[in-house]
Amino acid sequence: MIFGKNIHKYYGDVEVLKGVDLTINKGEVVAIVGPSGAGKTTLLQILGTLDKPNTQDDFELTINNTSLKKLPDNKLSVFRNNHIGFIFQFHQLLPEFSALENVCIPAFIGKKPKIEAEKKAKELLSFLGLSHRIHHKPSQLSGGEQQRVAVARALINNPSVILADEPSGNLDSESAKNLHELFFKLRDEFGQTFVLVTHNEDLANMADRKLNMIDGKIE
Repeated sequence: MIFGKNIHKYYGDVEVLKGVDLTINKGEVVAIVGPSGAGKTTLLQILGTLDKPNTQDDFELTINNTSLKKLPDNKLSVFRNNHIGFIFQFHQLLPEFSALENVCIPAFIGKKPKIEAEKKAKELLSFLGLSHRIHHKPSQLSGGEQQRVAVARALINNPSVILADEPSGNLDSESAKNLHELFFKLRDEFGQTFVLVTHNEDLANMADRKLNMIDGKIE
């Protein structure tokens, strides 16, 4: 599913990632843990093609059998929209749009017909227990509901992998517990692959594997 080799990242003279190697299998829930500043979010952004590594001769990054090493930016954007779903700590919903409209945005970017996109979005929101909230705007939803809308948005294009950066960091304990259980339900029902950056020990301990990052490397 995901294969990364010798991933380096510099910001100026500071080397944030120091030759990271990792392999993540389809259907795995993998937690990346470690202290602040270890490079976890930087690694997640590179896996999600939101940032680019400093390439080395033997660098490689492959997702779903596609090498991303030499893809031009326009093709990289298309790949990202079709194959990678994102969930952030601060859900990043657009406040002027309803839950349904927020979920549909990646599908519209992918040029899916409106009828098809809305049908899939309604199915996802219903699966996530939000069928009665589809026309509500983010300000009318609880924190847990907003994050479930963000999960539906991440799933709308049937991505190969979902990358989540501190997905429960802004939730109360009960909402966080529900979100964590939802990830495993999605994995079990849809074979979804998750890579989670988290400081939440409960979530990390639930994962199939924990990757511990220290000082820009995976131990």
